[in-house]
This record gives sequence, structure tokens and C-alpha cells, in this order.
Amino acid sequence: MIDLPNCPKCNSEYTYEDGNLLVCPECSYEWNPELENSEEGEKIYKDSNGNVLVDGDTVSVIKDLKVKGSSLVVKKGTKVKNIRLVDADHDIKCKIDGVGAMELKTEFVKKI
Repeated sequence: MIDLPNCPKCNSEYTYEDGNLLVCPECSYEWNPELENSEEGEKIYKDSNGNVLVDGDTVSVIKDLKVKGSSLVVKKGTKVKNIRLVDADHDIKCKIDGVGAMELKTEFVKKI
């Protein structure tokens, strides 16, 4: 049997798993144990499939993206190496071959 942690809200020992969340039946609190171990206030960046992204990862674009102010298009499947995560509207800063410096949203990439 797997030892599950007590509920962080009411300290109940009767927690159970529901998918990737833990649930407390006494106070109905739900939490993700992966996020619990991160530092307080630290933002977690996830790709379109839910994989956690970190600085330096390589990702792939999942759909064609028009480059604003230009006629260029970043094609689906384009690999982007050595990404840098920032806390802004577009979460990823990177350089794409043939396009140059760009900012992307995490919802349009998947980790390779």
C-alpha cells in the first residue's frame, strides 16, 4: 500500500488519489503533490501535454504560428533548442533558425 501524505489543509489521514491529484474526503481539498514540493511562489511552466519545462529544454512547435509584423510562419514540428523561461505573457524566449529571436507561449509547444 502506498503511503499518501496527510491533507495540507485539515491534516486528515484519509487522502486518496484521483488521477494526478490528491483529494481529502473530509474537507474536499484537492492538490497536486508535484507542485507541493516546489518553492513557494515559484511558477511551474508546462507544455501542451502537461510536461514540466525548465530553462535549456528543447521543444517542438505543435501548430503553424504566424510571426507578428512579418510574412514569416513558424511551421508545425519546428525544433526550438535551449529555451529560456520568463514570467510574462509569452513564457518562452528563444531563437529559431531562419526567424530569429522570438517569444512563444507554452501552450503551443511540446517537450522533446
